[in-house]
Amino acid sequence: MINENNIKIGIAPIAWTNDDMPELGAENTFEQCISEMALAGFVGSEVGNKYPRDTEVLKKALNLRNLEIASAWFSAFLTTKPIKETMNAFITHRDFLYEMGAKVIVVSEQGKSIQGSMDTPLFRDKPIFNEDDWAKLSEGLNVLGEIAQEKGMTIVYHHHMGTGIQTTDEIEKLMEMTNPNLVSLLFDTGHLVFSGDDPLFLLNKYISRIKHVHLKDVREEVIKQVKQDNLSFLQAVKKGVFTVPGDGSVNFDEVFRVLSSSNYNGWYIVEAEQDPALANPYEYALKARCYIKEKCGF
Repeated sequence: MINENNIKIGIAPIAWTNDDMPELGAENTFEQCISEMALAGFVGSEVGNKYPRDTEVLKKALNLRNLEIASAWFSAFLTTKPIKETMNAFITHRDFLYEMGAKVIVVSEQGKSIQGSMDTPLFRDKPIFNEDDWAKLSEGLNVLGEIAQEKGMTIVYHHHMGTGIQTTDEIEKLMEMTNPNLVSLLFDTGHLVFSGDDPLFLLNKYISRIKHVHLKDVREEVIKQVKQDNLSFLQAVKKGVFTVPGDGSVNFDEVFRVLSSSNYNGWYIVEAEQDPALANPYEYALKARCYIKEKCGF
């Protein structure tokens, strides 16, 4: 049984309104999104494109629903732009999250990424970093980690499909090249299975550096279609490659067992971007929350 005192269970707004494809869920309001999150039994949220950036306005809306902010995505461009640009944007992002009471900052390197390209085949054209890229990325992440620590916060690196840090080998190299006191890891079940990697291997190996968890399931039949038809990441999302925990092929029993035995302390964030017209966000949020309660006991 997982110690519920160590865990907060939240959900990402991307099921209601998609950041990469704003046309998905364009009709769903911020208020509807956070109200349905609370109604489904979640206590926290990450930040979406419709969330107000005025912290007082956002705090009031969340407090009315007993919700808090867990974190928010930050796009780094350490491999393709001067580090100062990423640092300046990161400080603004950090300060916003600090005001909202978040403890971790989700960072993903978007230099050379194809995740936002509608027509670029995901597996065929996956970016590969050269040694110069690796040096810029690892050194830059250490700097961002230091900046986060100025506010008592931690960066968690988000491995992601369609980026230079996607596979087991790439995640291992990143962990080796970065300072464990400055750079932690976000563990995302769905992206690892989609990539063809073993999430349990990475979970066991890096459990001490995992400070944030995304619970995401996948539909294997869509993954096969993505490979066969050379589809892009965004095309895969629109076809329903992702779903909520318990609705796909990921073995969450073992994931929860390892997290429990390690005494993980942090957030479980349900993150399953789907087309809201095909997968009602509130219905799937309820499905996810019931599944987690069944498996974890709370």
